Amino acid sequence: MQFKQILNFKKNTSSLILGVFLLLTAVAGHAQEAIGEAETAEVAHQEEAFNPADAIIEHISDSHSWHLWGHTSLALPVILYTDKGLETFSSGKFGHGEEAYTGKYYTYKLEKNKVKVVDEGGNVNEEASKKLLDFSFTKNVASLWLSIIIILVIFLSVASSYKKRVGKAPKGLQSFIEPIIVFIRDEIAKPNIGYKYQRYMPLLLTFFFFILINNLLGLVPLFPGGANVTGNIAVTFVLATITLLVTNFSANRYYWKHIFLPGTPKWLYPIMWPVEIIGIFSKPIALMIRLFANITAGHIIVLALISIIFVFKSVAVAPAPVLFVVFMDVIELLVALLQAYIFTLLSALFIGSAIEEHHH
Repeated sequence: MQFKQILNFKKNTSSLILGVFLLLTAVAGHAQEAIGEAETAEVAHQEEAFNPADAIIEHISDSHSWHLWGHTSLALPVILYTDKGLETFSSGKFGHGEEAYTGKYYTYKLEKNKVKVVDEGGNVNEEASKKLLDFSFTKNVASLWLSIIIILVIFLSVASSYKKRVGKAPKGLQSFIEPIIVFIRDEIAKPNIGYKYQRYMPLLLTFFFFILINNLLGLVPLFPGGANVTGNIAVTFVLATITLLVTNFSANRYYWKHIFLPGTPKWLYPIMWPVEIIGIFSKPIALMIRLFANITAGHIIVLALISIIFVFKSVAVAPAPVLFVVFMDVIELLVALLQAYIFTLLSALFIGSAIEEHHH
């Protein structure tokens, strides 16, 4: 089946204009967010200088509220399971993170974006805090669900278009998504997995679009963007664990024979076994760290450049950091796509090596 993949000049021009607009919006958003954080720090600590490290860590870390603009934030639900029972309340009860909230069982306070139990004097009760199980709906969780909704809307719409337009050329969103799906099928799945590729296409497509959409949402500093989902090592750990499980549960006997009966003299087996077993886990660990480090590093660089303006407290130095931020945002757009591609490619490569048939 042949697919029409060439967009006309008008669509390309519109996409370019939209891309430039979104890029400038992102730069303005980064500046606005940094200004808001700087103003908050100035109000709270009049005598303290602006600390870029605090602003950067606050941006890339998870949070119990979602910053909207200025001093306005969207409060998210806090869900705690204590040794005395379940406790739920709004994160707005913490104010801007400076206030304590007395619940049904304990008094709680945020400490470095983590809910802690405190006593009457405001001191953290470590013993009680260790018993807390935090199931709160944080900013990263909210953004993760947002990306899931976007993926469902995209693919349900595309699937509906295929049913309505059987035998016809792709149109609209279908014409944009189809080349990407064909690319993942023909350039990633088939070459690396082989004739069994169809079984793993849903997984590979989910990996690619989930990572890509969350990467792009993370580049938009204004609501509903700004969450650092793929820069959270817990998220990349889960994605890498899925690759690990699928790879090893799909593996055939030749894969396990290579690990436990490698093609070396038998007296080397005690040395080779630990090496091979470490190799099983080192590959998904590399996947986890690569995605986490690249996305987090990009956020840190952009925010560090914007912070230069507030460190020098002068608009005169603004043009240089802003130009560098524009350049870095362009690079980050490329990295967002590249990291989704690399994670999907390596996952397909690992799965393919595990199910590869032995040839004499």
